Amino acid sequence: MERYEVIVVGLGAVGSATTRRLAASGVRVLGVDRYAPPHSHGSSHGETRITREAVGEGAAYVPFVRRSHEVWRELEEESGTRLFHATGGLLISPASGAAAMHGADDFAASTIAVAQRHRIDHRVLGPDELRREFGQFRTGAEHVGYHEPGAGLVLAEEAVRVQLELAVRHGAQLRRDEVVHDVVPDGDGVRIRTDQGEYGADVAVLAAGSWLPELLEPELARLFTVYRQLQTWFRLDGDAAAFDPAGCPVFIWQFGSGEDDVCYGFPAVEGPSGGVKIGTERYADATGPGTVRRTVDDAETAEVYERCVRGRIPALGPGVVRSASCLYTVTPDFGFVVDHHPEHRNVVIAAPCSGHGFKHSAAVGEATAELATTGAATLDLTPFALSRFGFG
Repeated sequence: MERYEVIVVGLGAVGSATTRRLAASGVRVLGVDRYAPPHSHGSSHGETRITREAVGEGAAYVPFVRRSHEVWRELEEESGTRLFHATGGLLISPASGAAAMHGADDFAASTIAVAQRHRIDHRVLGPDELRREFGQFRTGAEHVGYHEPGAGLVLAEEAVRVQLELAVRHGAQLRRDEVVHDVVPDGDGVRIRTDQGEYGADVAVLAAGSWLPELLEPELARLFTVYRQLQTWFRLDGDAAAFDPAGCPVFIWQFGSGEDDVCYGFPAVEGPSGGVKIGTERYADATGPGTVRRTVDDAETAEVYERCVRGRIPALGPGVVRSASCLYTVTPDFGFVVDHHPEHRNVVIAAPCSGHGFKHSAAVGEATAELATTGAATLDLTPFALSRFGFG
């Protein structure tokens, strides 16, 4: 049985970052994924992800997104591949306030408070300023805006691909298209059983995303609920220049008070013919990676257009360039879990999830690598401990 210092299960955003960091530190590491990442079966696909320093989900995330921005630039220099585009970011919210998102009861107010506390460059826009400066969006007196010039987007699949390539360059071994059946504590280490064999390690990192519940005991698995989400690229029928990355921000639009009353979007990063990506969030029906419907039908994209695009973004027509589903793995408080298993110190759970994890993934990967090898991390992982749910 081959033995490693660390085995990382799952090679999406966090698993790839963890594996690269471990390998770069000289750790003998094996990464295992049931598919061949970057792939379209989990939570790390769909071309782009928003990144913003003023994290309305809470101030505890700010050090992670700031460090991640540094890591993206380091990765770009090492790989020669551009990953981070600082397009600026715009949050459009009801002027009446109190619109919830990702566990924050008033996401806009929380975002502004975090920006002020951490001195993040930003502007708060009244209805007239918002309409004048961002004419791509049909806003009115009922809307206010928050603009953060340092926000932007990360190329999702490219980030995963680059980190895995660099991990291999630094000595990591990867096993793609290999299904992990279980992770079993074994003496002072762990044993990983897959559909192709068994491996031993001092420590296992579980970064399996929506497959994480399948690797945990029921009492822990219940903390992670999986939801299917949609990403749709709508055809540009109007002013294509308004969605050029050079002048169009990434955006989040809260059009109601509930967690589901939101859409988000990006500039036309592939040019006008590639369309404009619009994402939605729904939390009504739980699913799982083995049962989720992967395809997206015409009725669903039509609903997204009617609910999120018509009357809001005039340049977009109902025509669809392409669409995709993805998976959110959501905790009860929409927060991350990055912690040792409560019963097995040599198992680390890395679940920076709930729909806002990618922007933090590079730094969370570093912290997870530290946790796996030294037992502690440079950045503060206390807010992401399992103890807040009564474990440990």
